[in-house]
This record gives sequence, C-alpha cells and structure tokens, in this order.
Amino acid sequence: MKVYRLYRQQTLAISREEAWRYFSSPRNLGEITPDYMKFRILEISGGEEMYAGQIIRYKVNIFPSFPVDWTTEITHVEPLSMFVDEQRAGPCTLWHHQHHFKETDDGVEITDDVHYALPLGILGRAAHGLFVHKQLNTIFDYRREVLGRLFPAGKNK
Repeated sequence: MKVYRLYRQQTLAISREEAWRYFSSPRNLGEITPDYMKFRILEISGGEEMYAGQIIRYKVNIFPSFPVDWTTEITHVEPLSMFVDEQRAGPCTLWHHQHHFKETDDGVEITDDVHYALPLGILGRAAHGLFVHKQLNTIFDYRREVLGRLFPAGKNK
C-alpha cells in the first residue's frame, strides 16, 4: 500500500481558543469545503462537542454527480492543541488527518497533516498521479482562501 502525505500550514491572527472553537466543530467543515463537493453532515454522535470516539457521517461528491458516504472517527483530542480524525468508511484505504494548533506571535498556526492511501493497487496509484493529488490540493487551497476571508487579519504562509 502506497501512503501519501498532504501537509499544510496557515497562520491566522486569532486566538488559539477561537481557532479551536471553529475547527473542532464538525458543522464548520461544510463552510471550508468547495460547493461543488455538496458536502452534508448525516450524523454526529454524542452531540456537538468533540471527543475521542466521536463518529461523524457525511455525504460528499468526490467527483461531480458521484456522492459517497464517508464516516470518520475522532480518535484523539488534546483540547486547544490538536485532534485526529480517521476514516472508518469511505473512498480511501487509509485517511489519518492530524489538526494542530500552535500559538505564535502572529496568532495561531494551524497545521493539517494528512496521510492517506487509495484502494485498487496500481490503479489507485495511477489515479493519484492523474487527479487525486491535484483534487486534494485544490480542496486545501480552497480552505486556505476561505479561512483567509473568514479571519481577514490572518497571515498565510
């Protein structure tokens, strides 16, 4: 299994507490996901406050007019510092997404560190080279842009 990595950092001129409130709420994920993906939450277990073991089910178009069900589990939470979500069902063989929050002189540095793998062996590797890598970068570019508008005093690296 070939494991890929996507790594992004962005500094926003907000407090770590404000960043945590925003990013730890699954309800905000739709706001930072491109509209064409038609992201919608189907279920959040245990209420709105994030905790280790929380299950979030949603539907998202990974291709135009191709909706898939995606289920993630919040596997690790260190309030104000980091959390991890892992795919339990969905299009990837592996999806492990670490979210880190670090206070800086300019606000808070947000880090996304995603390790992922695709199914279908050589076909999955070919798909990654042809479009998956580009699509994931486009999604995270969109997030950077939206966060820059939501928190306009932020500095992006």
